[in-house]
Amino acid sequence: MSVFGGLGGFVLRRALGALITLLAISVIVYVVFYATPGNVAQISCGPRCSPEQVHQVARQLRLDDPLYVRYWHFLEGLVAGQDYSTGTSVEHCSAPCLGVSYQSGRQVLSIILTKLPVSLSLVFGAMVLWLILGVGTGVLSAWRRGRISERVLTAVTLAGTATPVFVIGLVLLIVVCGEFQWLPFPQYVSLTDDPEQWAWNLVLPWLSLALIEAAAFARMTRASMLETLAEDHIRTFRAYGVGERAIVGRHALRGALAPVIALNANNVGSAVGGAVLTETLFGLPGIGQELVHAVNVVDLPVVVGMVLVIGFFVVIANAVADVLFAVADRRVVLA
Repeated sequence: MSVFGGLGGFVLRRALGALITLLAISVIVYVVFYATPGNVAQISCGPRCSPEQVHQVARQLRLDDPLYVRYWHFLEGLVAGQDYSTGTSVEHCSAPCLGVSYQSGRQVLSIILTKLPVSLSLVFGAMVLWLILGVGTGVLSAWRRGRISERVLTAVTLAGTATPVFVIGLVLLIVVCGEFQWLPFPQYVSLTDDPEQWAWNLVLPWLSLALIEAAAFARMTRASMLETLAEDHIRTFRAYGVGERAIVGRHALRGALAPVIALNANNVGSAVGGAVLTETLFGLPGIGQELVHAVNVVDLPVVVGMVLVIGFFVVIANAVADVLFAVADRRVVLA
């Protein structure tokens, strides 16, 4: 049997494809940020830097070397780490090394690891909500097809798809925190410090992100359920007198979940990148807010590192989505 045959071969092909995609992303990101016109060292260091500081940054960036040589050193840092001069001493950046921030002097990976739990708390908490709301709405809409309730749910779903996340977030802040004061304005609390306060302070951010994603899941689930309910084995169950609720809950839903599972894995990756607006709106100290700050102060190593990490999550999530879909529907493996 060929190494690339069957489900194992499919997984291997997707893994190789993900690795090539990540390499391509790193090339594009590095070229975009470090091959820009103008004095890269001055841009990276900032307008208030002295000539000595600009020269130090230029030495760290190896601006005298060709671009492909600098990119090769960047890849070496990811694989084996590298040394950075701080002016008075040499600091070693362990692999995977994404560079050192010129604003704080901290390693970029350390900054990301500090901010990542906040973003993951936001994304995975919202994921639970969008699965409950989206799948539940889609199933109910398919079950009540042709009735007034189905039309209302379809209209709400379309409205959710068309509404930007910052609009939903602002409305929730004004109504829930301002007008009725049901909840305090969100202030992130670590899960390990106080789980209850962690959850309460993330309710509104979760809802803001989940309502947008739930609309897509509702549409996907409805379409998949309608397709499954029209299949022959469902008609057979009805002919034998199986109740409609049992048909929908035990048989149709199980067959309709394959594309939903794949969509969920895909959306988790994109939500990590899309959390920038949500984190900025609610003041959550996650990757999104740190990325905005790094862009404002032109801290190129942090910007490049953040973009690569976000790209990593998106690519890996897409690969996982492909594999999960293949596990749910083995016909994909043979395609």
